[in-house]
Amino acid sequence: MLLVLILTALLKAASAETFHRAGQISFGNELANILNGGKLLTLSLDNSTGSGYQSTNTYLFGRFDMNIKLVPGNSAGTIATFYLSSQGANHDEIDFEFLGNVSGQPYTIHTNVYSQGVGNREQQFHVWFDLTAAFHKYTVIWSPQLIILMVDDTPIRVFNNNEAIGVPFPNSQAMTVYATIWDGETWATEGGRIPTDWTQAPFTASYESFVINACEYSSGSSSCGSSETTNSVTEASLTQSLDSEEQEKLLWVQENCMIYNYCTDYKRFPQGLPPECNQPYYLQ
Repeated sequence: MLLVLILTALLKAASAETFHRAGQISFGNELANILNGGKLLTLSLDNSTGSGYQSTNTYLFGRFDMNIKLVPGNSAGTIATFYLSSQGANHDEIDFEFLGNVSGQPYTIHTNVYSQGVGNREQQFHVWFDLTAAFHKYTVIWSPQLIILMVDDTPIRVFNNNEAIGVPFPNSQAMTVYATIWDGETWATEGGRIPTDWTQAPFTASYESFVINACEYSSGSSSCGSSETTNSVTEASLTQSLDSEEQEKLLWVQENCMIYNYCTDYKRFPQGLPPECNQPYYLQ
């Protein structure tokens, strides 16, 4: 079964959500705008504040797609995001963060996974296209078994459920979907060496084709336990894995596009790498 068909029973009738229907502006006032009848979201950053959007519902497992076109030109110090997160100090989180660049340099795709309030699982990538020239699709697939991050349907990262060897995995806290842009000049570009040029503000990232195929979670129960269709979706997600073609694509990205991997940062973990670092990239 192809990875891109995960949760197939729920996906067949799927279409892009309007941003009005799926959520609301969370901060930024006039710097955040829903346009084109709800089909386009623009988030801007100036020297006073950033802006953000969040889903109305929370979810426990599913697939989340967003097409994003990032800030063009000199975007140093800016961070645009697309991520899932629960609430509280012991929150879970799955991150796409896009770290701005100096004109002519590549954007950095920064990824991370938090479970029970602990992250420190960063992987960063310079991918094979200009993230600012056109919209590209970014996907989070989250099941009880694994998390898959994809770019234009190519897997770039897999984080498996390794609870059996003592690694916490986000599988019990419902998460909200967020998109934001904010000032990260203290670390975003070359570790903070390149500050934000505020004469270029406002910096604007654009979002469209927001598709949610997921289990809504409310009042302690999941929509995926309420019908035959969603039960089959849940069952499919429990047995999902990468096929051989997707394994090859993942390994190619990891070998050719990854610029930072916490699992090779021995200075950061002098007492030994986290235990999941000795596991395969993909499930057998």
